[in-house]
Amino acid sequence: MIVLLDSGPLGILTNPKGSPVTVECRIWVRSLLLKGYKVKLPEIADYEVRRELLRANKVTGVQRLDDWKERLEYLPITTSVILKAAELWATSRQAGMPTADPKELDGDVILAAQAILAGEGGEEVVIATTNVGHLSRFVDAREWPDIQ
Repeated sequence: MIVLLDSGPLGILTNPKGSPVTVECRIWVRSLLLKGYKVKLPEIADYEVRRELLRANKVTGVQRLDDWKERLEYLPITTSVILKAAELWATSRQAGMPTADPKELDGDVILAAQAILAGEGGEEVVIATTNVGHLSRFVDAREWPDIQ
């Protein structure tokens, strides 16, 4: 199984404060790795977390993000990801289910595209998120007639 970390869990994971939620999140990720799950850090989630840490001058948070980036498999945004994301974006709009303002980049479709492409080898892919609303629209995206 492949687990992709969305920006919510990634932000919790990299928080330098040892809050109970942060500690629990770290234990959870480590337990997944011990079970043999492939926990991956999507580049779009890194971008969303990193930009806020940089804006707020949270140097320790950036360092923790870099540390986790070294520990987990990094999932870069590739041309195939962007092409799939464009398909998902258009299809969700045509179905009347937009996930963001039309002028926004819409990181959720990029993450959904990464999940679909990561699962092409037959492995089950799960997105760990704190924002199920928008991503739930892509649950059955592989079964949409226009998405191959």
